[in-house]
Amino acid sequence: MSAAGPPQGARPLGGAARSDARGDPTSAATLLVELLTEELPPKGLKRLSEAFAREVHDALRTRDFVGARGVVTVFATPRRLAVTITDVLATASDKPFKEKLLPVSVAFDASGKPTPALIGKLKARQLSHLDPSTLGREHDGKAEVLFYADVAKGGPLATALQAALDEAISALPIAKVMSYTGAGGFYNDRKFVRPAHGLVALHGADIVPVRALGLEAGRVSAGHRFLGRADLHIASADAYEPTLEAEGKVIASFDKRRAEIVAALEQASEHARVIMPDALLDEVTALVEWPAVYPGTFDRAFLEVPQECLILTMQQNQKYFALADDAGALRHRFLLVSNLRCEDPSAIVHGNERVLRARLADARFFYDQDRRTSLESRVERLRGVVYHNKLGSNAERVDRLVYLAKKIAPLLGADPAHAERGALLAKADLVTDMVAEFPELQGTMGRYYALHDGEPAVVANAIEQHYWPKVAGGALPEDPVAQSVALADKLESLVGMFGIGQAPTGDKDPMGLRRAALGVIRILIERAHRVSLPVLADLAFDAFNAIPAVTREPGGLLDFIYDRLRGYLRDQGYTTLEVAAVVDAHPEAIDNLPARLAAVRAFGMLPEAESLASANKRIANILKKSGGDAAASVDRALLNDGAEHDLYAAVQVLLPLVHGHVHRGDYTEALRALASARGPVDRFFDDVMVMADDRALRANRLALLRGLAEAMNQVADISKLAA
Repeated sequence: MSAAGPPQGARPLGGAARSDARGDPTSAATLLVELLTEELPPKGLKRLSEAFAREVHDALRTRDFVGARGVVTVFATPRRLAVTITDVLATASDKPFKEKLLPVSVAFDASGKPTPALIGKLKARQLSHLDPSTLGREHDGKAEVLFYADVAKGGPLATALQAALDEAISALPIAKVMSYTGAGGFYNDRKFVRPAHGLVALHGADIVPVRALGLEAGRVSAGHRFLGRADLHIASADAYEPTLEAEGKVIASFDKRRAEIVAALEQASEHARVIMPDALLDEVTALVEWPAVYPGTFDRAFLEVPQECLILTMQQNQKYFALADDAGALRHRFLLVSNLRCEDPSAIVHGNERVLRARLADARFFYDQDRRTSLESRVERLRGVVYHNKLGSNAERVDRLVYLAKKIAPLLGADPAHAERGALLAKADLVTDMVAEFPELQGTMGRYYALHDGEPAVVANAIEQHYWPKVAGGALPEDPVAQSVALADKLESLVGMFGIGQAPTGDKDPMGLRRAALGVIRILIERAHRVSLPVLADLAFDAFNAIPAVTREPGGLLDFIYDRLRGYLRDQGYTTLEVAAVVDAHPEAIDNLPARLAAVRAFGMLPEAESLASANKRIANILKKSGGDAAASVDRALLNDGAEHDLYAAVQVLLPLVHGHVHRGDYTEALRALASARGPVDRFFDDVMVMADDRALRANRLALLRGLAEAMNQVADISKLAA
């Protein structure tokens, strides 16, 4: 967009500025940019406003209009995106610059006269008026070059802000734009997230003459649709927020509005616990400009419906906040956030209670209808629900889960019959009315319906908990039966998708395979199950034997899981090198890795650690390069040097000592024991030539090093700790 002329009554910035005022900090003032629109998407408002503010600020800072002292304040309401930035210059500072022209050897001939190449270069740069002899010279590392130096005058804010606005609007994270007709424009000639109707741009008290989305900047904003003035004249950028609040009945700051809502909810709760997830708070904050919280009630009879259903109905359909007692039981009260503050809100409350009553009646109807049909009888209906076009129906998936859960259960000490039953019923609630209405309740409703059908509690819990953990750091399945079904579910997803070549790429992971792999890792480690990852992968591939589309290549899947394992352990606070020491060898069982990592960290603090890690790295390289030259065992008769005898004796002591500590799970003591080997190891490498010309001698020394490596690496590959 090109900058238009200033609107009537505006005072353009920079045009009347004195030349000696360019870049003068005293010309700095607060900048305001506000874009007025129709109601913006509430779920994306916070992200949209933050992106708008960031893009405008970054673009101006890149152009040297904002210094390090500039403070950015983000504003967002249902009908506006706005930002203020303090200490913005009216005119950018002058900037010295240096421009390379030509090598001196090319610019001047043998007699020192300018060449046609230099004359042409100066003409092209509009520098023909310069005396070539006055141009600077310097060496650029390759040759002496001719350069031109000058000071670029800073441009006006209007030009920079116009470019910043254009860049910001084009960079906004808008999933889907609307086409609309601008004032005086052609049909659907504008495109934005919602139709824009006003633009405010002020630097201090002055209007900045810019345009955006066909709108010319002015100083007129808009207040609350019903409570405030429709046209609000903003005297200055610093007066923006207080003017909106006092005259427009608009709390422009998203964060301030959210905080007021939270405080009002707590005050209206009457000591009950307000169930207010962040996503709901953000969405409600994005729906109101002048919030008011009012309490409402519903019939106690609805509390017979599982409270998860009632809470979701209130949150998703009506944007209400449910209330619970200290024990977590739902109360028959709720809180609503209105965009109208009034002395008598009874009409608002009664209207919302009436709407909620109908919603809760629907939920009760779904619940009653679903319980008329057992979960087991619903399993066959899963054959009509496609899981994946290459992997069959959900019923075929259930068959695989049953097979896997029954195989995994004994490895976890669970009852295979209960695990099999839990896996059979795990997906049956997908074809219930309640889950069709609220997909978030899958598993949760399965547990309620299983208990109603008379299933054992351990089976019902497995139905709900096999989806756990649902989020990073979320709760894990509580008992071995639920853990067996959860592992079966996650491994089936991983093997199925990897088997048909649908591994995650980049940031895309539509099937949640990273979350599934992390779930497997957390269950095995945090529930302390010593189970082989390769064995689990093989069992999962076995479950797909009847699916030709699935290629059996466990290597890629295991690499994927070990990569997630590295991230999981780094999140526990361990360094990349520490994690590499225990993970790079792809240990089959991973339950003891946290204990091994703690031992590695303790070992790293020993004064002998650096030397032993370096020696271990050297040993690994020697053994790798030697191929299979090492002898089967050490022949003491071939130990010639005293250092060899000392190292051999140290290894004989270390091997059983370290093995005993490892067997007892005392990994820290196992690694501490290695400290005694530092002296013999150092002397060995100082005095002994490992790769001797004598083949038998060389093989014997390699065998000695192999035994030492075995002693040193039972807990972790400490060579990974060497820098």
